[in-house]
Amino acid sequence: MDFNYVLNNYQRFSAYKDFNTLKITLSDVLPVFEKLKLNFLNIAGKSELGNDIYHIKVGTGTIRVLIWTQMHGNESTGTKAIIDLLSFLKDIFFSEFSEIIKSNLEIHIIPILNPDGAELYTRENALGIDLNRDAVNFLAAESKVLKSVLDKIKPHFCFNLHDQRTIFNVEGTRNPATISFLAPSVDEARSLVDSRKVTMSVIVAMNSVLQQIIPNHIGRYTDEFYPTATGDNFQKAGYPTILIEAGHYYNDYNRVEVTKYNFIALLQGLYFIATSNNFDNYEPYFKIPNNDKKFFDILYRNAYYQNSIQDVGVLYKYKVENRHLKQYSEIEKAGDLSDFFGHKEENLNGNLLLL
Repeated sequence: MDFNYVLNNYQRFSAYKDFNTLKITLSDVLPVFEKLKLNFLNIAGKSELGNDIYHIKVGTGTIRVLIWTQMHGNESTGTKAIIDLLSFLKDIFFSEFSEIIKSNLEIHIIPILNPDGAELYTRENALGIDLNRDAVNFLAAESKVLKSVLDKIKPHFCFNLHDQRTIFNVEGTRNPATISFLAPSVDEARSLVDSRKVTMSVIVAMNSVLQQIIPNHIGRYTDEFYPTATGDNFQKAGYPTILIEAGHYYNDYNRVEVTKYNFIALLQGLYFIATSNNFDNYEPYFKIPNNDKKFFDILYRNAYYQNSIQDVGVLYKYKVENRHLKQYSEIEKAGDLSDFFGHKEENLNGNLLLL
């Protein structure tokens, strides 16, 4: 696939202008689904507060793929990327590429698995349950919906779309980790079972494309085993599960640019699955640099703070007021931060820090 061609025509199909925000809810995406006139769009179940959880199906192929977004309600970049994907697959301008995907894959999408959390802009659902730590007991209504779809379609591949915080850099660089990947582990030994190898080979293909577009901005998320995590348990059950973590890009706090890169990663992953018979090229996965945690949103150098001269790292936080998202600043760390970076840096030269 010619990804430069896709990127050069990105504005043709992308709905990014309608989603220049971090808070994405069902009321935002339903008009887009109606406009796209999807052939298969039904309700897979209900959230804890009775909100609908939708199930979209695209494609007529024999390889089944399950994608879900916003199991953490405050992680919306994957949902925006999914909308780009659906628009791309419907656009006749790209039919040469999209027909290959649609004729080989049967893609199932659950957009906004956690609609209650999306409305509240919280990681957890309305009962305070982290859906990404609920893959053993399935206590939450939303977790039960995801499991029911998984059991029904028995996918050959899963894509679990998340956002990661602005704190992450690509290890050994001062580049933000704009996209990070993970092939979840199936045990504490991080065994290289077949499903992990297949997952890694898909990630290798996605990384190869992104490195041409945003070189040295791709990281590898920790593969520490989490016994109750969704990706770990789906992988353990034999479903190759690819995690895409959308991170930060320069001055892109609403993740407009990052949505584009998330979409490209997802598109390449699907195209690779649709066109490949060999999923043995997993070893380059380990050459993707690890994520590190070296960034603050603002880093004040040599600030007079708490009766001494020191560096002060600030992170942006968010809260919902009157249904709107409000950003505020909070001091995260102070001291000698010479080993850290700021997305914005300012040397106060001993002057008093005023926030």
